[in-house]
Amino acid sequence: MCGLIGFLAAHSDAPETREAIEASLVQMRHRGPDDGGSWSDDDVVIGFRRLSLIDWEHSHQPLPYLDGRYHLIFNGEIYNYVELRAELRDRFGAEFATEGDGEAIVAGYHYLGEDVVTRLRGMFSFFIWDSQEKVVFGARDWFGIKPLYTYTDARGSFFSSEKKTLLAVAEPGESKDVNLEALQHYLTLQYVPEPASMHNGITRIDSGTSFTIRPGQVPVTKRYFAPDFPIKPVSEPDRLYHQIAEALRDSVAKHMRSDFTVGSFLSGGIDSTAVAALAKEHNPKLLTFTTGFERAGFSEIDVAAESAAVIGVDHITKVVTPQEMMDSLPLIVWYLDDPVADPALVPLYFVAREARKHVKVVLSGEGADELFGGYTIYREPISLRHLTAAPDPVKKLLAALSTRLPEGIRGKDLLRRASIGIEERYYGNARIFRPEEMQSLLKTYDPAVSYTDVTAPHYAASHHLDDSTRMQYIDLFTWLRGDILVKADKMTMANSLELRVPFLDTVVFDVARSIPVDQKLTKETTKYALRRALEDIVPAHVINRPKLGFPVPTRPWLKDIMYDWAHSIISEAGTTHLIDRQGALDLLAAHRAGPHDYSRKIWTLLVFMIWHGIFVEGRIRPEIPEPVYPVAL
Repeated sequence: MCGLIGFLAAHSDAPETREAIEASLVQMRHRGPDDGGSWSDDDVVIGFRRLSLIDWEHSHQPLPYLDGRYHLIFNGEIYNYVELRAELRDRFGAEFATEGDGEAIVAGYHYLGEDVVTRLRGMFSFFIWDSQEKVVFGARDWFGIKPLYTYTDARGSFFSSEKKTLLAVAEPGESKDVNLEALQHYLTLQYVPEPASMHNGITRIDSGTSFTIRPGQVPVTKRYFAPDFPIKPVSEPDRLYHQIAEALRDSVAKHMRSDFTVGSFLSGGIDSTAVAALAKEHNPKLLTFTTGFERAGFSEIDVAAESAAVIGVDHITKVVTPQEMMDSLPLIVWYLDDPVADPALVPLYFVAREARKHVKVVLSGEGADELFGGYTIYREPISLRHLTAAPDPVKKLLAALSTRLPEGIRGKDLLRRASIGIEERYYGNARIFRPEEMQSLLKTYDPAVSYTDVTAPHYAASHHLDDSTRMQYIDLFTWLRGDILVKADKMTMANSLELRVPFLDTVVFDVARSIPVDQKLTKETTKYALRRALEDIVPAHVINRPKLGFPVPTRPWLKDIMYDWAHSIISEAGTTHLIDRQGALDLLAAHRAGPHDYSRKIWTLLVFMIWHGIFVEGRIRPEIPEPVYPVAL
């Protein structure tokens, strides 16, 4: 887990940008406090910050291969690197100067070509310069666990793990302006959907995508992974449950590979509990970590502690106060690069900070819901099937009735959603501002911009699937990589902590993708097959517990202890050319007065306003701590 930045010059004048590249590395030292370096020739400049976990005495980057023909910078971990190195040695006589996973990538590229990405089991973004062929080859992992931003100007093309480093090297002008289309999507979805960023000139390499680029040319991208769901009926359920358990057990075993102690996050849910229980099979002294708040209904500390006791692991907790939330938010937004309005970022930041006092690596349960059908909303097509199957005149009647019902009346949204198709109805787990709400609040509102611009290609690609599985498919390209994985990467890397996600593994996905709907969703529960598979692994008090995650009490706090804080952020924000200030203040006042809950809308505005104050106005300047942490085996 590290940070990279690479530059390919358009006209063989790379050395002129070396100083800027090296200076920009300082801004992502939190991603790699253990080591750093840069290398250049006439065409490229590459820089690296390392958090050393495998072959820590060697495997320094930038990493040369074949007498310097290739140079690699690589962020992530390859969990099958031992097997891949052995195969390359046996088949091709490959030689290695290190014992690390990075060398397996560059050697694999030399012997297998671009297809090497399909052989990598792990999380990664990388940049390989072939000085003989004068070409860069790079890629981002299957699910988008590791970020990779890109920016191009007349000098050439830049790639980096952190957008802020590209802002540091970007030429002044339009490239640093706010992307108004991205802003509109953010206000709907609570994140900026890929491949865009909140700045006009900077984009992201898509998940599951590789690219090649030659001097003076634009990158040529290739999607090497397009998730498919070849659903099959289950004739032997017990066999399926066994396959799920064994795939996850194998994935956790691979994810435990490290020269340093691996810990695990532990909430009160089935996903993180399963990962922790399986991790303990490899580390009897496993440490687990959780976080919560001193407010009833907003903490899983007690449940996590009970799970830790049953599993038999040592457990550490961190309680987050509202003052800590308010004080830390500007720094958290700085680490994010782009605004993500998920309040769960805050407890994740603090539990990562606590974990880093004890370990350099943690496992977590991200991805289980998207792969195994864990969100309650995935049951909606089943619960609405009698209404959605109604004739069009009936649906029009439902839509009309919905518009006549007052805001907040139970059933209003149900009628609206039943009257429209899945392609219009579902665009992810977060639904913040509706178009009519944005129209009155956003001064730059463009009615031609719609969330369907983001989801339409993915719905087209999944037209053959049932509606619940299509929702999973949409989330793989939107919610998972736009919210879940961004906050997982950014909040742990902010604390120089590596987060590994065993559910987001190609072997686990290969089993999950064929599970039929009736094995994922029932009237009583979600993730049915996964729960059955984990019955002998996860404590009984967790196996059927509803999903809670790391809930944050923003609703009550924005009414009282956070009200003045939120009011000052809105009042001082330099975003009046984008967002109507009085409209935002009215929303805050209405939330305080009740009875409606506008906390998610308010939080979305607050995060954007802080982001704008940092990255556009330069008015807010968080104090960035030095990443000094223990490095014990």
